[in-house]
Amino acid sequence: MGNWVVNYWFSVLFLATWLGLNVFLFVHAFLSYEKADKYFYTREILGSALAWARASARCLNFNSMLILLPVCRNLLSFLRGTCSFCRHALRKQLDHNLAFHKLVAYMICLHTAIHIIAHLFNFEHYSRSRWATDGSLASILSTLSQQERDEDSWINPIQSPNMTVEYVTFTSIAGVTGVIITIALVLIVTSAMEFIRRSYFEVFWYTHHIFIIYFIGLGIHGIGGIVRGQTEESLNESHPHRCAEFLEQWDDHDSHCKHPRFEGLPAESWKWILAPGILYIFERILRFYRSKQKVVITKVVMHPSKVLELQMSKHGFIMEVGQYIFVNCPSISYLEWHPFTLTSAPEEDFFSIHIRAVGDWTENLIRAFEQQHSPIPRIEVDGPFGTVSEDVFQYEVAVLVGAGIRVTPFASILKSIWYKFQHADHNLKTQTAGHAALNFDKATDILTGLKQKTSFGRPMWDNEFSTIANAHPKSVVGVFLCGPQTLAKSLSKRCHQYSSLDPRKVQFYFNKEDF
Repeated sequence: MGNWVVNYWFSVLFLATWLGLNVFLFVHAFLSYEKADKYFYTREILGSALAWARASARCLNFNSMLILLPVCRNLLSFLRGTCSFCRHALRKQLDHNLAFHKLVAYMICLHTAIHIIAHLFNFEHYSRSRWATDGSLASILSTLSQQERDEDSWINPIQSPNMTVEYVTFTSIAGVTGVIITIALVLIVTSAMEFIRRSYFEVFWYTHHIFIIYFIGLGIHGIGGIVRGQTEESLNESHPHRCAEFLEQWDDHDSHCKHPRFEGLPAESWKWILAPGILYIFERILRFYRSKQKVVITKVVMHPSKVLELQMSKHGFIMEVGQYIFVNCPSISYLEWHPFTLTSAPEEDFFSIHIRAVGDWTENLIRAFEQQHSPIPRIEVDGPFGTVSEDVFQYEVAVLVGAGIRVTPFASILKSIWYKFQHADHNLKTQTAGHAALNFDKATDILTGLKQKTSFGRPMWDNEFSTIANAHPKSVVGVFLCGPQTLAKSLSKRCHQYSSLDPRKVQFYFNKEDF
């Protein structure tokens, strides 16, 4: 347990705070609508379904406010840069942005389900009360619109016994936008499934941008004001605790109780999503501006196994090790942007990426560059953006683990180490040589360009971690992975197993590339 705390204490604290806020907002809203006098008459018709619908709506607004923040890449890069002095645990949280984005999406789905189910009960109660002839308070409240012929008198949106629930749903702002929001959310979530995202990235990318419709619909969803509460003026004139039992006398001129007056609940969703929406718009404007800056392709290399290397230059492009960029090729698709880790070092006068054919877009891109007699396709670049690998030099000892093409984040790091080694003084070279044995041969590695060849095969992780722990008994070791989840679980387990809470002993911090 202690070893686990070393790596995940801040993540747990962050998630506990987020979950706590969700619980607080839900309970606070639930009790407000369940107990407030303003909704006394509304509860006579709807019962507790009113509180369930409004409480889930409050949490929906809260999580919709958060959902865009983890995908604001420039914001995250800015926070990473301004937080360079922070501890590893605090900076690592920025690298879990996509995981948090997914958690928030799941929470939105949960509260959407609660909200829809609660409103199904609400409409059932509205319809039943409108048809009722038993003289109950709910049935009398449902006929107020016919009696008064006044905009402020009605509380039941079903204005006549002949009006159906479907008619109200598809002729009201709240109903239509609710249906649109739900369909958009279903499409967004289903297209983001791992299988579709990996095998049909284009489907995922295009469908995911339906989020624009989701936010527009959410912003205007509450304007219709179908759910209504008693006005403040009416509460003062005809408080339900005093007048509800005298409903037969509401029509009497001498009665101290008047007909209650109602108003639609004010729209709230737009207040929650306005600020993050504006922030995201600025994010996209900045991306667009940077993507339109000219990119010059200086070298194209086709490596074995259909791996394409592009070396490029761009005015004002400044990178750090382990960062990544988004690439667009207008001749293939104007809208699609795909992330690629930079494989060049900051010390080089160009930046490079390695692209393997793993889908339609990458295959078309490689095919376009393979056509020798055609003009070189135009490339647009957005970035660079920071990742967990950017922190590699902040650890006393670093262990880099990559699988397949996912070794690319570490090509930049290895090259940078080589350049630093080349420019170091003689004493530092002698010292470095004592810790790093390089086996030189004529061939060079595809990704790094160095003579140190990549060794293939699966290491014995227990032996590796044990050796590192014994060699660096008082060090902070950063373990960096860019690879599959199964390997991540194995390395994370070893980091917990071989770490110590004692600051005088070795501590392993697990870091996984995820973009």
